[in-house]
Amino acid sequence: MDRLASAPIRLSDAQRIDWLRLIRSEHVGPRTFRSLVNHCGSARAAIERLPDLARRGGASGPGRICSLEEAAREFEDSRRLGIVLLAPNEHGYPPRLALIDDPPPLLGVRGEADIEMRPMIGIVGSRNASGVGLKFTQTIARDLADAGFVIVSGLARGIDQAAHRASLTGGTVAVLAGGHDRIYPSEHEGLLASIIEAGGGAISEMPLGHTPRARDFPRRNRLISGTALGILIVEAAHRSGSLITARFANEQGREVFAVPGSPLDPRAAGTNDLIRQGATLTTSATDIINAVAPIMERPIALPMEEDEPPHGDREPQDTDRARIISLLGPSPIGIDDLVRMADTSPTIVRIVLLELEMAGRLERHGGGLVSLT
Repeated sequence: MDRLASAPIRLSDAQRIDWLRLIRSEHVGPRTFRSLVNHCGSARAAIERLPDLARRGGASGPGRICSLEEAAREFEDSRRLGIVLLAPNEHGYPPRLALIDDPPPLLGVRGEADIEMRPMIGIVGSRNASGVGLKFTQTIARDLADAGFVIVSGLARGIDQAAHRASLTGGTVAVLAGGHDRIYPSEHEGLLASIIEAGGGAISEMPLGHTPRARDFPRRNRLISGTALGILIVEAAHRSGSLITARFANEQGREVFAVPGSPLDPRAAGTNDLIRQGATLTTSATDIINAVAPIMERPIALPMEEDEPPHGDREPQDTDRARIISLLGPSPIGIDDLVRMADTSPTIVRIVLLELEMAGRLERHGGGLVSLT
């Protein structure tokens, strides 16, 4: 059985390929993957149920299901490139990443597995960074690495690049927006090679051959914050990707640190706003070390299985579907609110939402919110 539970797991190669087939199928994201496996009992059973779920959700035909041949090819190609596809709670899967609401069911990990198990601090910021910002990043990244922290960042230009280079000897992990064979920006292929050669690592949830698109970078940002005890924003303009990372960090219960900057520099506008909103003002590595020390003393609680096993409940009836769909619209609504308003069990609501999602009619948002597409 593949059911996602609290105990550490070790997938067989056959199970790993089944998991790969499911997560690579159309309309299946990390949250949906977990719901499908918990509802159906295994990834293989979920794959068999996908066409029926899509039909019940109102689809005219089944969405694309990743074939056994496709998944086996990706599995073997990954192995040849030195990439291990890991499930949450397997050794080499960052432990804190397994705790977020939508951890990748399979994470492509390249490099030294042990480094992924060490405490991490994320550092991100402007691609068009100032000289002062780059120098500060180098100093604080080196100091944090010397204190035993792994520096995690997004391999982007500017602040990310400076953070990776300054922590090469102490340990750094690059989080990729595309596949492991589609490095962005391409000029950082050499930097990534240096990270791996120095004993660092790289992670991605995307398939091989996937060239990153604009919408992939926020997905990557949730992994940067998810792996870390806290995230440091060095320079960020209003509406920058670094502020998206800070938002994810807040949602995930991570510490947010921000470096103050001149009010005359637009690259500091976002970080100054973060400080006004409650982020920890940071001028040295000591500020971060003191803030995360109490967190490091707490044990990492493994994610628990869903509270209500679905198998003892009845299947949704047409009246259930009609009532739940009538409560949905383009504005996001909480799943708990749906359960209460529909006056039915959480399992019935979850199954109907799965059906709608497999039909491409549902969008999931952070914080347990859903809406019709």
